[in-house]
Amino acid sequence: MDWKEILGFIGGSLITVAFIPQVWRLYRLRSAREISLPFNILFLMGGVCWLAYGVSKELLSVVVSNSVNLALVLAMLYAKVKWGRQP
Repeated sequence: MDWKEILGFIGGSLITVAFIPQVWRLYRLRSAREISLPFNILFLMGGVCWLAYGVSKELLSVVVSNSVNLALVLAMLYAKVKWGRQP
């Protein structure tokens, strides 16, 4: 594995780890009113595009990080639908 792929894994890991506290908080508090639905939908669409790009270019770091990011964003969207309208 060359240094560029390692750099890709590091960058992807940092961005992915940044989402974990938000998802954790959503499920702990069972409240998602403060979460933006348009942001999540746009992030999901962008993540799908990045994942397709990574697959087409056979970039493992892009595929792995975006797969995990998509799972986290889907968890956020689920929380938004389930708990997003509570007072």
